[in-house]
Amino acid sequence: MSYPYIPLEDFFRNSQQAAFQISPDGQYISYMAPYCDRMNLFIQPLNREQPTQLTFETERNIGGYMWADNDRILYVKDKGGDENFQLYGIRTDGTDGRAYTDFPGVKVGIIDDLEDVPDQIIIAMNRRNPEVFDPYRLNLKTGELTQLAENPGNYQGWMTDHEGKLRAVTAIVDGVNTQLLYRDTEDEPFRPVLTTNFKETVSFMEFTPDNRYVYAATNLGRDKLVLVLMDPATCKELEVLYENERYDISNISYSRKRKKLIGVFCTGHKEPIRHYFDDYEKALRERLQKRFAGKRFGLADESRDETKRLLYVGGDRTRGSYYYYNTETDELRKMADVAPWLHEEDLVEMHAVSYTTRDGLHIEAYLSLPQGHTLETARQLPVVINPHGGPWARDSWGYSSEVQFLCNRGYAVFQMNFRGSTGYGRRFLEASYKQWGQAMQNDITDGVNWLIEQGIADPKRVAIYGGSYGGYATLAGVTYTPDLYACAIDYVGVSNLLTFMNTIPPYWRPMLEMMYEQVGNPQTDRDMLEAYSPALHADRIKAPLLIAQGANDPRVNKAESDQMVEALRQRGVEVEYLVKDNEGHGFSNQENRFDFYRAMERFLKKHLG
Repeated sequence: MSYPYIPLEDFFRNSQQAAFQISPDGQYISYMAPYCDRMNLFIQPLNREQPTQLTFETERNIGGYMWADNDRILYVKDKGGDENFQLYGIRTDGTDGRAYTDFPGVKVGIIDDLEDVPDQIIIAMNRRNPEVFDPYRLNLKTGELTQLAENPGNYQGWMTDHEGKLRAVTAIVDGVNTQLLYRDTEDEPFRPVLTTNFKETVSFMEFTPDNRYVYAATNLGRDKLVLVLMDPATCKELEVLYENERYDISNISYSRKRKKLIGVFCTGHKEPIRHYFDDYEKALRERLQKRFAGKRFGLADESRDETKRLLYVGGDRTRGSYYYYNTETDELRKMADVAPWLHEEDLVEMHAVSYTTRDGLHIEAYLSLPQGHTLETARQLPVVINPHGGPWARDSWGYSSEVQFLCNRGYAVFQMNFRGSTGYGRRFLEASYKQWGQAMQNDITDGVNWLIEQGIADPKRVAIYGGSYGGYATLAGVTYTPDLYACAIDYVGVSNLLTFMNTIPPYWRPMLEMMYEQVGNPQTDRDMLEAYSPALHADRIKAPLLIAQGANDPRVNKAESDQMVEALRQRGVEVEYLVKDNEGHGFSNQENRFDFYRAMERFLKKHLG
């Protein structure tokens, strides 16, 4: 049986429509769609009338957006991938487009949309000092900015209550300790209430409806993050609301309208874990799940009265669809497919698998096989090993354009949550500290060997590809296990742990001592950092490489890739180097994505067949 060859562009072109939201009054929907190959903003009445285009960006995709009120939308974008996101706004009739924070080199984030305060929001930006973020009240009509507090230099996150009052803040003290500060009213100064080592977590997630207590995620005295009710004035746990034996909690759901905690969620190996405190929402989900049999769905957005909802429906073989649902009438209708040119029957499953490392750690992983192969029949396949970035992040079950593209070209793809991946508890996380290129890399190597032992992987046709930390793991793989891989693709990856520490963004600098604990200290751990910097050991590398880099990358400086390429070329190792001048930590512009994946396709065909 033959399977369809899907054009590369179909996997990596811009979505036809995506990022759907609904206006607070539920009368309009908004979404992002291509214009001149860039993702721009559109709105239309809920009754499907002709859409109106609000933005006409041609240099860079809109980075994200939100409804400020029924008449105005706010959005952010950066320049050339520098990640200094600026805030813009436009009225829904297309007038009064303006830049609220057009400050070069400044990064902006939203603290509170102040739902009950017309024409105002609270933002954070590092305009005064590039290393720290101060809170400001922004008047959306006049553009006036009012600074609400001054960051003393170690505050990392501000939190408001349900009335928009700044009530809590997270700080770094002594370099490696995290401190929670709190105040009852804005007339009082913040006072410290709890200091812990950064390896321990107490994170305020939401105030209770009366603004007296908080729902918090914590692993104090335990391994996993659990959900508790906490007194913010003392950080005393009042009640454990939910805990899972295997996984950290990841997020919660809270109803602003009903002023009620709805549920708590964990990311499982394959199935998401949901626990509901609200019977209405639990019954609603169960009813909808029957209508989306075999699919995953989640809430994308809802009107302020929570009766009109937008649902995102997806899976491992689709980029997803958006549906409108009315809770009062039970009306359910499809709004759009994200990529209607892709068909589920032409795509492959992502299998949840696991293996055990040499030192006994249980590793959850994902294996995707080319069409025509099953876990029982797959034998001697060419495989692309794909470690995730972060490294304190994780892979999860679901659709991946990269995975589907590679499987369509005949390669199996193997992704693993090596030690340090998030969601598995504190011990699993801490097992990664100062283990770049060492135990973390062994986890990846052990996964490759497991695939070979299972007979799935052809040991002569194994490639490794990753971005960011995954790029480092790629370079480490061909450096420290040079006979394991036939070729490698490094995408915006770290190559030298010493130079990496010296080129981090300014707003990471307050966390530098923590990074020393996690990765290594250039003063006290210099020998280790040198030993596990691939750029300093390029003489060990045998496999050909493709390296891709954005020139404006604020996280992994272009010099990381430059020095790796130079070291390889000096030793006569085959290396192809792709640099995009208008990109940062990854390629956002469609034409650059096409160039990268075309280069990947040629490279893998040459070296894996």
